[in-house]
Parts: sequence; C-alpha cells; structure tokens
Amino acid sequence: MEDQQSAAGDLTGSAESVEVPESAEVPEETDSARRRHRMPVGKARRQSAPASLAEDAEPAEPGPEEPEPAEAEPEPAENEGAETDIEPPTAADDATGRVVFVERKPPGGRAPIAIAVAVALFIGAGAFAGAMLQPYLADRALVDTKLNIARTAADAITTLWTYTPDNMEALADRSARFLGGDFEAQYRKYVDAIVPTNKQAQVTNTTQVVGAAVESLSGSDATAIVFTNTTSTSPLTKNIPSMRYLSYRLTLTRDNAQWLVTKMTTITSLDLTPQL
Repeated sequence: MEDQQSAAGDLTGSAESVEVPESAEVPEETDSARRRHRMPVGKARRQSAPASLAEDAEPAEPGPEEPEPAEAEPEPAENEGAETDIEPPTAADDATGRVVFVERKPPGGRAPIAIAVAVALFIGAGAFAGAMLQPYLADRALVDTKLNIARTAADAITTLWTYTPDNMEALADRSARFLGGDFEAQYRKYVDAIVPTNKQAQVTNTTQVVGAAVESLSGSDATAIVFTNTTSTSPLTKNIPSMRYLSYRLTLTRDNAQWLVTKMTTITSLDLTPQL
C-alpha cells in the first residue's frame, strides 16, 4: 500500500518538475486528458474503462435526470390494408378494446363422426326413395300394359265387324294384323262364307266400341272384354237399321311387342231393332 501511495505522489511531483525544451512542440491537451489530470488517482482507478473500450472515450458526465421518453406507438406498416392472398387470423376484441388475433383451431375429433352420419343418412334416404319408387314404376308399367291390351282388343273388334259391300272381300286381310294362331284361319273362313250373301244383299255393318277392359293378365297371356253397339242396314229391309248390343271376350297372346287375338266368344247379344 505504501508503494502505491508513493508512486502516486511521485507521479504528481514529476508532473510538476518536468522541464520541457522550448524547441519541442507541445501537443494540445484534449478535454479527456485534462479531466484525467484533474481527477484523483484513486477515483481514476475505480472508473477505469475496460480493455475493450477505446482509451479516448469520454465518460458520461453526470447531469440532471431526464424523464424517460414515453413508449412510442408502433407505426403502421406501409402495406397495411393491402390485399394479400394469405388469410388473416381471426380477430376478437378484448376488454381494453384492442384487437387480439386468435389462432384458428383445427376441427375436433367429432367432425369425422358428423360427416359419417351425414353420409349414412344420405345413402339411407336414397335407398328409401329407390324402394318407394320401384313399386310405383312396376305399377305404372302394369297400367301401361293393360291400356295397350284394351286398346288392341277394341281396335280388333271394330275392324272385324265393320264393312261395306264394296270392301267386304278385303275384310279378312285388314283384320289379319290383329289375329294370331288358329283364330286367324277360322275368321278368314267365316268371312269367305258370308261375303257372297252380304254383298248380294248390300249389307253395311258398323260396329262402335262403347267400353273395353282387361279381365286378366298373366305373363304373355291376357283376356279382355269389349262392349259394342252394332248397326246393320240393307235395301232389302228398306234401310231400316238393325241395332244390336254385343259384348265379346277376347283371349290375347303377346307376340314380341304386339298383342294378338287368338280366341273370341260372344258373351251378350241383345237385339235393339225397333218393331214397326
């Protein structure tokens, strides 16, 4: 300790007794040097700067305390409000009114279950609709088939029993497209037998269908009933019409997409001719 104090005294004494030659140039003393000369030795040692700092760095002079500056608000970004392709996170307002961004959470574990339930309901609804539609389509097809049978039976009766003296010879040929099996040959034979007599008497026969219905349907076989009003005129009876109410039962068989009459029987025959 004594050595250090004496060294400090020697430093002060030597600084006062050193003589500077007049020819030597004395460099200007900097402010930092003047401060070091004025500062006590002990205080200079305590406030010595670290080795990493520059030797001529000026220590901060003590001064009146200044209030800390208020925290500056962040300046808005230059591109704030600009449209971007990135979807911003969901924003919510907290109690202070500031906007707080909330991280979007992925769907929970119940989402696949809900999707599976929705798909099952959709498939079940489709199956139910198909099950309900199938009987409707089957009934609609059955109705269409019966309408076709009844229409064919009505057209066949109208063609078979409508003729004039001029076209009676071609009656069998006109009716052939409605007939099938042995009944076609039987009808042709019947027409050939009555053509000479009816042609000589100038008989005109007109048949009007007033009703037709399908009695039964089984696969490619069906039966139908046809109700008619038939009127016959002849010069031999002074053209006084002979009216009859006739009903027929027809047996039909499907040949590809066409129904043909294979049998015909008379159910009702009622003479309605007025008696003079």
